[in-house]
Amino acid sequence: MTPPLVRVIEEAGGSWQRVRLEAPPGHLLSLAMVEALHAAIATAGGRAGVKWLTIEGSRGQFSYGASIPEHLPAVMPTVLPAMHALMRGVLDTPVPTAALVDGRCLGGGFELALCCDAVFATVDATLGVPEIKLAAFPPVAAALLPIRVGASRAARAVLAGDALSAHYWHHAGLVSLVPDGSTLHEAAFTWFARYLAPRSAMALSHTARAVRAVWRPEVDRAIADNERRYLDLLAHPDAEEGIRAWMEQRPPRWRP
Repeated sequence: MTPPLVRVIEEAGGSWQRVRLEAPPGHLLSLAMVEALHAAIATAGGRAGVKWLTIEGSRGQFSYGASIPEHLPAVMPTVLPAMHALMRGVLDTPVPTAALVDGRCLGGGFELALCCDAVFATVDATLGVPEIKLAAFPPVAAALLPIRVGASRAARAVLAGDALSAHYWHHAGLVSLVPDGSTLHEAAFTWFARYLAPRSAMALSHTARAVRAVWRPEVDRAIADNERRYLDLLAHPDAEEGIRAWMEQRPPRWRP
């Protein structure tokens, strides 16, 4: 029997729903994973009495990002809309959300974390969007990062493509908590017990949607525009060359 790609764990009597990626070692966001995640988040976030939904990896990694072969121009017109439907699903989740990040959180995995209301990360976690190295760009991160950390930091992250430390992102204001002396799960449980568990589930639901209300329409428009821009980019030979070079472990040969 094939093990599930995603597992939902209930804590605190079901008021905390933990959505865990189960495709080690890197929990790649393949089309199958994206569809499984989308369904799990919709189901878990819609249950009565839920006060928090978190997304996490397992075995010391969050997600290396999308499957590289699925970046090829022949596949991306199918994969990209599904990925963006997942991201909108996270943004639409009617309860507070958080990404619990351990290890590497890259590309589409970073975009998934960005869609959450909060990001908690271990001290050795690294987060970033390396798509520019493949002659691509991260549509959701390009839309959300300027809102979350400001235009200058967003441009640096997207154009340079480096994976940066949890402390960098904490200083930038994206990461809310870097545990010191406790595990990520312990720190998350303590935070939940203090701030969310004592509150009304209905009030938390209304509040979560209220704090997204100002910027959400703008992000929706930007993601739609960036999706079109990305699909236009696929018409250029560099879009395939970047992926082929990565798969063949050689330097890319860019066109003018």
